[in-house]
Amino acid sequence: MHKRILSAVALGAVATLALAGCAGGTDAASTDGKGQELTVWIMKGTNPDASAFYDKVSDAFEEETGATVKIEEIQWADAHDRFVTSIAGGTTPDIAETGTTWTAEFADAGALLPLDEYVDAEKGLRGDLVEGLEVAGTYDGELYGMPWYAGVRSLVYRADVFEELGLEAPKTWDDIVAAGEAIKAAKPDMLPFPVPGDAEFQVYPWVWGAGGEIATKDGKTWTSELDSKESQAGIEFYTGLATEHGFSSAGATTWKETDLRDAFTQGNVAMMLSGSWTPKSLIEANPDLEGKIGAAVIPGEDGGIAPSVLGGSHLSVFNTTKNADLAWEFVKLMSTGEFAEQWSNETGYFPGVQSAMEEALASTDPLVAPFAEQMVDGGASVPVTPNFGAVQAKKTTNSMIQAILSGQKDVATATKDAAAEMTELLNQK
Repeated sequence: MHKRILSAVALGAVATLALAGCAGGTDAASTDGKGQELTVWIMKGTNPDASAFYDKVSDAFEEETGATVKIEEIQWADAHDRFVTSIAGGTTPDIAETGTTWTAEFADAGALLPLDEYVDAEKGLRGDLVEGLEVAGTYDGELYGMPWYAGVRSLVYRADVFEELGLEAPKTWDDIVAAGEAIKAAKPDMLPFPVPGDAEFQVYPWVWGAGGEIATKDGKTWTSELDSKESQAGIEFYTGLATEHGFSSAGATTWKETDLRDAFTQGNVAMMLSGSWTPKSLIEANPDLEGKIGAAVIPGEDGGIAPSVLGGSHLSVFNTTKNADLAWEFVKLMSTGEFAEQWSNETGYFPGVQSAMEEALASTDPLVAPFAEQMVDGGASVPVTPNFGAVQAKKTTNSMIQAILSGQKDVATATKDAAAEMTELLNQK
């Protein structure tokens, strides 16, 4: 089982439960950074407020090396375009969080520095990296992304509402519809299951849950399978929660995951797909939700588990940095030891080091265990290729869903158009 977890995370695309430290083998104090400043980009959008954490890390880094750190939070939705622009203009930060679907792309562009020399110099670190995150951060045989964290989306629901109405967590797609209809009748002011149109990773579990695929590779050629019979069935069910059953709203057509989460915290949503990192932030945003949230694996069409995208992030050093040694010291500080443990505890992400994995899997917390089960038995990957970043930048999948939700296209037309666009993007040279 443990081996399966590691290989599954390897395929993770975009985030942990408990994280033990992994001590580094070099002395940060030997790196003299006095008078220097590092610029670091960290993604923001679905993560909890981490300002206090960043302040603590920055203070510790300055104490150890003499250097200061400027941490800038970048919205996930805007990040890819910003990276592409900064790479083209030579204005990249010293260090940045890179999603696992982007690391190979930026390495292929020649924007990142390999980290193998630094990792191998740290006693025991190479063998402790989560295999999957290490593989996802490796391009042409070199490591460009230091594993930081990983996570998975599962079903999050209002446990108090389900209890009040005598409902159980859905185990099939029919159960989702039945629960949604009951909630719709009893609580007309609550959206039973909103369908956010601008949230790509919300879509793929229904594709996989129906037996479909995003894309397949034959030799060096990728072909999108979004228009296959199976994929169309999953997409039709998902969008039908809005268009057929009325479980969503017209406004949700343009929602991102952050909008979905906000609606949930405001008490307007009964069921949604959400990440392992979000329960704490949901309660933090609305303390009245304490004890009222439940989590479950995403059900397959007729039972079992529908796969969910294993998301995650690396910390990468860009080739524009003036002090690669200093940059590595900051990467190490963030991704190993006490700060890695603190990040995990505060955010709910899965770890980037193997030594922490067993503790995460042993959790009996009802807001932790379902995500761990989803990760182990229902984790899947978007196509592992540098070109998938272009698919995300184009918002191929999001545009498909929005076209269906808005009534501009039927499922058959929208999936056919999206598959053609994705295939072209995946095969670009």
